[in-house]
Amino acid sequence: MAPSPIDAPDIEYATLSPLLIVLGVAVLGVLVEAFVPRAYRFVTQVVLALAGLVAALVATVWVGSDLPEVGGDVVARGGPTGMGALSVDGPAVFTWGMLLVFGVLGVMLFAERRLDGGLSAFTSQASTPPGSGDERRATRLRIEHSEVFPLALFALGGMMFFASANDLLAMFVALEVLSLPLYLMCGLARRRRLLSQEAAMKYFLLGAFSSAFFLYGIAFVYGYAGSFALGDVSTAVSERIGGQNLLLAGMALILVGLLFKVAAVPFHAWTPDVYQGAPTPVTAFMAAGTKAAAFVAMLRIFYVAFDGARWDWTPVIWAVAIVTMLFGAIVSIAQTDVKRMLAYSSIAHAGFVLVGLAGLVTGSGLTSVSAILFYLLAYGVAVIGAFAVVMLVRDAGGETTHLSRWAGLGKESPLVACVFTLFLLSFAGIPLTGGFISKWSVFAAAWEGGAWPLVVVGVVASAIALFFYVRVVVLLFFAPPQGDGPSVVVPSPLTSSVIVVAAAVTIVLGVLPGPVLELVQQVGAFVR
Repeated sequence: MAPSPIDAPDIEYATLSPLLIVLGVAVLGVLVEAFVPRAYRFVTQVVLALAGLVAALVATVWVGSDLPEVGGDVVARGGPTGMGALSVDGPAVFTWGMLLVFGVLGVMLFAERRLDGGLSAFTSQASTPPGSGDERRATRLRIEHSEVFPLALFALGGMMFFASANDLLAMFVALEVLSLPLYLMCGLARRRRLLSQEAAMKYFLLGAFSSAFFLYGIAFVYGYAGSFALGDVSTAVSERIGGQNLLLAGMALILVGLLFKVAAVPFHAWTPDVYQGAPTPVTAFMAAGTKAAAFVAMLRIFYVAFDGARWDWTPVIWAVAIVTMLFGAIVSIAQTDVKRMLAYSSIAHAGFVLVGLAGLVTGSGLTSVSAILFYLLAYGVAVIGAFAVVMLVRDAGGETTHLSRWAGLGKESPLVACVFTLFLLSFAGIPLTGGFISKWSVFAAAWEGGAWPLVVVGVVASAIALFFYVRVVVLLFFAPPQGDGPSVVVPSPLTSSVIVVAAAVTIVLGVLPGPVLELVQQVGAFVR
């Protein structure tokens, strides 16, 4: 008997073009490493990466403008594609655009060479032992580590895949694609290489725990629903087909895996160490991109697949949100290192985003999804700008991140101090900044969803964090400098552009948030 024919997969390549462009350019970057002479490799990688990201951003705008509207009263756009593995709906396309903007800003920081004597922030040869003669020889020959650009694009492609995956198994593959390049990039710092390698190892272990919990949870959910597709899981959960213990165990393990990725308490361990030890451009890229992708994936899983069991997982989200907000805000007070302070700030912000998730507001208007998308955009841009400023304050050993060395920065460089103050005020949620509107949006969604106790705790945590942010501002402008005072190096136009764009977006989102709020309201519903 003749074998039955196998149907060709139905893949809408045009719809997936932003994702394909990013991954395709990453592959081209690998070929550049193999065939382009070393003298031209760094510049070639920068130009190729930026061109690819801009092309992908244009394709994302095109895909977003061409998606059909579906779904009754809720404005949801698009639907499953890639044989159901991806869902190109409104939240997915908005997240793609947001991640690509973060990617452009991150690559521009990677390309900075003026701050460190004409070399980038990345080690000359990662394979050489720190302090060895081979390392000194590579530095003397001015060899640069340009492999970081295709690694960043692979990670970015994984983030885009992760945020739009419509299948639990595809989500796991995307999680690995986004994580593995980041582990490598954390260990590529030119200075303080041992600290950087320690950060890479710790991030690898964190990622291993995250992947293990996530995959084990997928296995339980598959045992319950008999499918990896989010739509099929949603049907099984709604019909309560039996085996509730499998479902509860699967939801718990998947949630733990995702909470590792967003650095929520008590799964935040070593996150400050990773932020401190990784090259600062990589820290900026991770802080914005990984958190955005992981939260959108979390929203997709729990609002689509597990929506019928919301009364089972909502109390856990409440508890984690409360502990995360308070812990991040309180512990940040004791920090004396700028990068660690921003790390604990990111932990507190993860709690604020969880407040929006716990609101469970769906329908039209400012939904929980819309509020979280706006929050991730405002926070991501501000945190990239803040780490870009951290790159500028230096001494003979490179970046100086101890807060005592930042005393008197307002006198040494008033412009840099003012810009950093703007980002701190945005993190604190002060009016006329993007941080204020983003906090208002998630708190409003939570209040409407009946989660008013979380809003009260969020306001208290914001007040606690405000104390530390204001203390840093006082240190910048009113504390006497220690020794020779802080030294600010003038960056190249690339880093200057990142800081200017981040500051401008932070102000615009605070003063004129209307257009972006309307956009996230239009795209803020998942296609089921």
